[in-house]
This record gives sequence, structure tokens and C-alpha cells, in this order.
Amino acid sequence: MGLNDSSPGAVRNGRGPSEQWAESLSVRPRTSGRHMTVHKRLVLAFALSILTLIVVTAVAVVLGVRFEECGGGGEESGARVPGASPKSNGSRGERVWDRWEEEAGQPWRRSRLPGTLRPRHYDLDLAVCMDNFTFSGEVSIDIECLNATRVIVLHADRIQVERVHVTAEGGAGGRAAGRPGGGAIRVHRHFPFPANQMYVVVLHRELKANRSYRLNLTFHADIQDELLGFFRSSYTLHGERRYLAVTQFSPTHARKAFPCFDEPVYKATFWLSLRHESHYVSLSNMPVESGGLSEDGGLLTQRFARTPRMSTYYLAWAVCNFTYRETHSDSGVTIRLYARPDAIASGAGDYALHVTKRLLGFYQDYFKVQYSLPKLDLLAVPKHPYAAMENWGLSVFVEQKILLDAQVSSSSYRMELTMVLVHEICHQWFGDLVTPVWWEDVWLKEGFAHYFEYVGTDFLFPKWNMEKQRFLTDVLHEVMLLDGLGSSHPISQEVQQAADIDRVFDWIAYKKGAALIRMLANVMGQRLFRKGLNDYLLSHMYGNAAREDLWRTLSQTMRSEGRDIDVGAVMDGWTLQMGYPVLTISKNQSEQLSTHYISVSQEHFLYGQDGRGNRSVEWQVPLTVAVGNESWVCPETLIWIHNRTESHWLVEMDDRSWLLGNINQTGYFRVNYDLQNWKLLIQQLHTRPQLISVGNRAGLIDDAFNLARAGYLPPGIPLQLIGYLPEETAFLPWHAASRALYQLDKLLDRTDDYSLFSDYVLKQVASRYHHMGWPSNVVDGGDVLQPSYHTEELQRELIMLACSFGNKQCHRQAVAYISDWISSNKNRIPPNIRDVVYCTGVSLMDEDVWEFIWMKFHSSKAVSEKKILLEALTCSDNTFLLNRLLNLSLTSELVAEQDAIDVIIHVGRNPQGRRLAWSFFRDKWDVLNARYGEALFMNSKLISGVTEFLNTEEELVELNHFIRSSGVGAGPALPRALEIVEGNVRWHRLHRRHFYQWLRKAPSPAHASWS
Repeated sequence: MGLNDSSPGAVRNGRGPSEQWAESLSVRPRTSGRHMTVHKRLVLAFALSILTLIVVTAVAVVLGVRFEECGGGGEESGARVPGASPKSNGSRGERVWDRWEEEAGQPWRRSRLPGTLRPRHYDLDLAVCMDNFTFSGEVSIDIECLNATRVIVLHADRIQVERVHVTAEGGAGGRAAGRPGGGAIRVHRHFPFPANQMYVVVLHRELKANRSYRLNLTFHADIQDELLGFFRSSYTLHGERRYLAVTQFSPTHARKAFPCFDEPVYKATFWLSLRHESHYVSLSNMPVESGGLSEDGGLLTQRFARTPRMSTYYLAWAVCNFTYRETHSDSGVTIRLYARPDAIASGAGDYALHVTKRLLGFYQDYFKVQYSLPKLDLLAVPKHPYAAMENWGLSVFVEQKILLDAQVSSSSYRMELTMVLVHEICHQWFGDLVTPVWWEDVWLKEGFAHYFEYVGTDFLFPKWNMEKQRFLTDVLHEVMLLDGLGSSHPISQEVQQAADIDRVFDWIAYKKGAALIRMLANVMGQRLFRKGLNDYLLSHMYGNAAREDLWRTLSQTMRSEGRDIDVGAVMDGWTLQMGYPVLTISKNQSEQLSTHYISVSQEHFLYGQDGRGNRSVEWQVPLTVAVGNESWVCPETLIWIHNRTESHWLVEMDDRSWLLGNINQTGYFRVNYDLQNWKLLIQQLHTRPQLISVGNRAGLIDDAFNLARAGYLPPGIPLQLIGYLPEETAFLPWHAASRALYQLDKLLDRTDDYSLFSDYVLKQVASRYHHMGWPSNVVDGGDVLQPSYHTEELQRELIMLACSFGNKQCHRQAVAYISDWISSNKNRIPPNIRDVVYCTGVSLMDEDVWEFIWMKFHSSKAVSEKKILLEALTCSDNTFLLNRLLNLSLTSELVAEQDAIDVIIHVGRNPQGRRLAWSFFRDKWDVLNARYGEALFMNSKLISGVTEFLNTEEELVELNHFIRSSGVGAGPALPRALEIVEGNVRWHRLHRRHFYQWLRKAPSPAHASWS
């Protein structure tokens, strides 16, 4: 797919920039003319001057010819110029010509590639040396010239280009001939342009439009000790440290491994060859096509089959000494999981292998599009910047997100691991097969993959009911917290500079994208939605697509069924505007209209006051409404809201009827009501909660707490609402309530009256906690088909709340479990609650327990167990131990780089460690930013995790000072952190006193006080 007209470098008015540049070169004189008046007395002097000029010119021509023969391209078409310094160009006349040439064009100074050339195919040969962590290579790129140009601009970063050759189509073997003729085109010079991570090749003559050429570059680089590009990692087996090297190219890091056109729209095919020591194995997107050992047997060369057309950031390879397990899908796809030999031997990868086989069949059936490659490898690596990366045919996972020890892993860990797999396998269609044109629409792949985490998991385990339940708390409620900030941004946002690209990979793209797709799927209906996705994938497979392409396809699908909805007109309001609306629904009080009518108004929901009342922001909202009373509820009605205030007809209502909006929370908005309707809903929850669906019970809790936090509701309403929880038997409303209560806890846990709040929470939890009890310590043998999944999760949620807020019986049980473990050296703690028990034990017991957990962290081989052991160490009340842990976290031999972030964040969540983590973060900012800064998603996670618990005026001043002095390069994370902390401080100023006043009164439901 070609570049859009709006892309930099695209043809405008029929002329590309290269044509304009070439024209300017042809008409601009080489030397400036000078008008002369010659006096008769100077005729002789003038003649001598002319003669001198002729002689100098002749010498310059001779030197120029010699320059071209000896240094103007090296072997006719290339130049070996380590570092590629422009100073290698010879005479002053040449340099003047270059400056003049650059002034006319300089496309490398733009942030995007010029669009004059398009790659069709890459031949990439790499020699990898694991002894000294270096690699060298040669890449030959078949390119098509779209607009005539003398300059080839592509990407390269942190690699040293040694030689460059260019040949026209028809050169010897299609490669640079290395001798006169053979289609060779002389390279005038080549040089890096680090500011834009580009490499520039300037030619002696112009490449012609609609002609094909081959660009050949040789290069070398280091295998980085970072987490991007081609990087190295290690693990220990039988006391021996072993190394591996793997790629992470998304979004803009293929250029760190080889020169390439590193933008998503430049899809091409790839042939890859890897040479390395023979005791390693190598993997790539495609199966091995051929290979062999060197004569001495020390080196192994493997050539991989040609890939389909794909973007550079989906190319991948790895060099390791892993082993694997294998299975085959029903359609014949070979599926392998590669990991450390001990992990494979223990069966830690078997669960992921089994799930992947089922998922390939599910997606092929759902999308009606076959998986495109003959194999799919899953690679488990010790460290990685993200949970996983969906490289086509070679998906890479950090070990914690793919290896499962069934004997020690909790059901929540299995759920998390399952959803990561579902997400990455979905990308084989949404991302690999059909790729967004540009990063502004990254949600087109990440939003779909995140939505299908829940749909695909429901296929695997229908009893988990993920899409209708956990999606609400884990996606919808979570992202609405972020998207209600004034520092939020539209889901489709303009991206120009390379530094901006990492910023689009945030929860707005993932979670809001998923929520909007879910809303659209519910509006269309599942049958039409699936048909639309099939049409979209078939229309754009092996190519690129933008959001307009998706809207157009879905609109056509709707019209084919007689439903004339312009999907683009509806959805652009949700994707091009930041935030979301709050809809206020009330019964009509007008005497002119009967009680069949309701009034609905919309406004932009914001936690802060700035920006409210902006009447230019509106959405087209698919609002579902139901009417009910204490004994019945009517079927839902769909109403489209287009204006700020509207009236709509419903069934007749009386004074006892309540209204309920956004049924099952399928819409991406909050719903508010008049105070009388809130009172009726709360009474319903206290008397017969099951009449309202589980999803809406959770939604009412989340909406009420957040509306109160933002000042749309009195603070007493959400507290009065959750007074029904002792009778709640479903997991989801408890999960929504616990999330809201933890938000309040982080605001109140350092206040003098904190016990008022903790006692209130324990009062709500006590009866249900004692009723549910603790799980059996009998391990079930790892059966992942949990028939009591929601019961287990509710039990875990109640134990976590009870222990976190100080229930004495919960504390005694946790201490007893830890004591038994230490004395018997047998861990009899049920896997589903180990994280709660470990954390509680460490916080209550002495330093010896901390040392015991630290020892177990180092000795454990199960990655899920190591994770919760490490997090438990952050729960200590001993500031000396917390400070020691913070400093140890930066030692990569002890704590993996991706885990160090979690250590710092969890210490910050501990009230005793909050100041420590905040000080440590500021003191070590340069180290942390150097380590994680380029992986902006990790940096953002660190910043938000450390700062979200700050809530005093003093901490706000410190944060402002830190941003002014050190906040460069952190993207939008610091402004967002500042807004959150400002909101925390504002809540204390405006609401804390009233909040505690309400807790002291704690009225019964029948005598609710809303103030």
C-alpha cells in the first residue's frame, strides 16, 4: 500500500520534492556572475587574470576526475567510509556543491521518510558472535523508485555502515557488480543523520521514476545490553551462566539491527540468513529453508524461508541454546514453545502450547481468515521490555507471562497468562496481517487485541465470563480513571516525531480502544460485527489500513442488512476527541410532558474543574435504558443521544420507579441520576440486588465513587450504596468496590482519622469474609478448568480486603501459614492466596521472615512464585529493609530489569515506604531514565506508579520541582502525574472533612443522608 497524500514526501500538485530539487539543481548557476567595468589601463592585467583562471580550472578538472576514479564511490558504486564523515569528499569545490545540493533538498531533516522510494524485498545476511556480543551483516534491498531522486534516505541507528552499493535493475545477479558497468550507479557520498536516526546515500545521477534498483549496505554493530533492537540476555543453568540474543523492533527499533525503511507502511518480504556458533540454535519468523556447518564445524549458517509482505518491526530473530516442545494445530500449523532447557523439561510451557493450539482454531473460525504462516514459535526469554511481542511467526514473551508451574500458580496468574497469549495470537491477524498505516492509529491493532483478550478467554473457559464481567473492572473502569483527566488525549493522536511514537502505546490506546470496539460490537450485534471484521481483514490483508478503512467497511456491512448507520460519523467523535461524557438521566418534571418521558443531558466528564462546560464537545451516544421497581425491570431500550439535552419517551413510570442507564455497561460513558433516583437504586440494592444485573451493580459502584470524587455527587452516596455488600454474593461488585476503596485508601492511609475508614471497610467485609472462609490447602493437581473460578476469586478478594484493612483473624491465619512454612520447610499455603499471605506475613513479622522470603526468591525456579515473593518483600514496615531492597533492585544479577520497576512501585504503595520510594526515584532518575527511557511504556508505568500515592502539599511542591529540573524526556507521564497529585491534594482540601463526618454518622439505608 502506497503512502497517503498527506504523508511527508508524498506527491503534491503532481510533483514530489525530489523533482523540485532536481529542477532547482539544473537551473541554478554554479558560480555567481559579476558585472565588471574594465578600465583600459587594466586590460593587460585582466588578460593575465583570465589566463590564470583557465590554468586553475584545468587543474581542478583533473583533480575532480582523479577524485571520482579513486574516492567517489569505491569500486564504482560504493565507498568504505567508517563513520561516513562528510569530510571524505575531497576538494573544496565538491564540498561547495554538496552544501548547495543540501540546501535544495535535505529530505533527511524531516521526521518521516520522503516517500520517493519503496522497498519490495530485503536479503539480510547476519553473522552473530556471542563471544563478544557483536554482529555484522549485509543487507540488499530491492527498491522501487516512485519519484525521481538523487538521494536515498532510510533508517539506521547505532550501527556502523561500511560500504554502500547501488545498482539499477539488470545489474549482475541483481547485486552491485563491484566493477564498471553491470548497472552500477556511483555513490557520491553516504552519511548518518543521527537526529532522525536516518542514513543518507547521495548519488551521482538520478534514480528514475517507475524503475527498480538494488541498494546494498554492509554494516556492523554491538548486541546491546538494553531491551530494544537486537539485545542480549542471560540465565543460569546448573550454575553456568548462558547467554542468548533476541530482537525487539516495535515500534522503531529494527533500524538498530540493520538499515531499513522503518515505517509501518513500507511493507516488504524478507529473506534472512543467520551465521553463529554451532552450539546455538537460531529462530526467525519463517521455518529454516536450508543451512549447514562450516568446514571446521564451528559455525552454523541457517537460511530462513521468504516471509510474506510485512512491516520491518514484525521481523524477528533469536540466537539461543533453548530446547522446545511441539504440537500441531488442526489446520497443520507447527507450534513450538522454546524456553530454558529446565523449564521445558519441567513442563512449564505445556499449558501455553495447549492454549495456543486452541486459539489458532478459534481465530480462524471467528475471522474466517486462515493463519498465514506454516509455523508459530513462542519464545520465552528471561527479560523483555514488554509482556510479549507479536512478531509474525515468532512471538516473544517474558517468562513470567508464558511459563506456568501448575503446582504453585494461582488462578489469577493463570488468567493473566492466558490473556497475554490470547492478545498476542490475535495480533497475528490484527497487526501482522493487517497493519495500521501509521502510529496515530495504533489502537486499531492494540484495541482489537485487548478486546479479544476477553472474547478469546471466554472461548477457552466459558465459565470465567470475562467479556461481560472482568472486562468492566479491568478495562472499562481502569481506563476511565485515566481518560477523565485533563491531561488525557484522543485515542487517535497526531504523531510526527520519532520521540512521539512510543507515547501512543499507553492504556488509552489499549483499553479505551478495546472499550470502544466493545461498544461498537454491541451496537452492531455480534453477527454483523464478525462479518464486518472478515470483510476488513480480507480487503487489507498483507497491507495497511487506517481507521477510515475500518469505518467504511463496517458501514457497508450495516447497510447490507438495511441499517443505515454511518459508523465513521459516530465513531470519529469517540476517537478524535479526548475523554468521554457523563450522561445525567432524570424523570421529566414538566407538566407539559407525561411521565412517559425522560430527560437526558451530556457533558464532558472531568475530575478537575478546568475544561468543564465546554459546549463544543459532544458525542453520539448509544444509551440503553431500563425502568424498574422493587419487583420487576422492563427490557432495555436503545436511545441515540446526539445533543447536549434531549427528551425521550419510555414506558410509564411512577414515583416508585427507578431508571437504570448503560445496561451491562456496554457504553463508554458514565451515568448520573437525580438524587431521588439514586435513593431508589440504593434501596433496590439493599432489598433485592439480584434484580439489577451483576455488571450494572459493579457499574453503579464505580460510577458513584468516581462521580463523587469529581464533585458531581455528594460523597455520602457511594458509601451508602456499598452498604449492601454484606449481602452481595457475586465477585464482580466486590471487585469494583475494592478498587474504589483502595483509591480512597491511598488518600487516607497517612491521616490521623484513618481508623474511621478502615473500620468502615472491615464492617462491610466482615460477614461475607467469615462466611467464605479460607481455601483448602490441598493443591488440585493443576487442573486449569476451574468450575468455581468466581467463588475462588471472591474468596481471595475478601481475604485481601480483610488482611489489608486489619482484620485480626486474617492476620493470625496469615502468620500461622508463614510460621508453618518456616518450621516445616513445606509450603502448604494455597496458591490462590499466596501473595496475600506472603505480604501480610512480611508486614507483621520480624526481619528473619524478610530474609527467609528473600532466600526463597533466589532459590525458586517457578517464575510466578518468584514474582509474588519479590513483591512480598516490599510489604515490610522496616524502612531499613525497604531501602536495602530499593538499592538491590538496580542490580540486574539479583533483580531482572523489568522487575525492578515493580519493586519501586510496590514500595511506594506501602505507607511506610512511600517517602523512601519517592526519594529513591528522584535520586536515581538519571539511572532509571537511561535504563527505561527509550522504552517509554515502562518509564510511564514507573512514573505513574511512584507518584499516584502522593497527596500532600509538600509532595506536590516536590513533584513540581522535579518536573522543572529533571522531567525532560518522560513524555506525557509527568504532566499526567502532576494532575493526579493535584487532584489528590484538592480532594483533601475539599472533601476529606466531609468524608470523615459522614463516616462518624454512618446512617442506615432508610435514613440516607447525601451530604
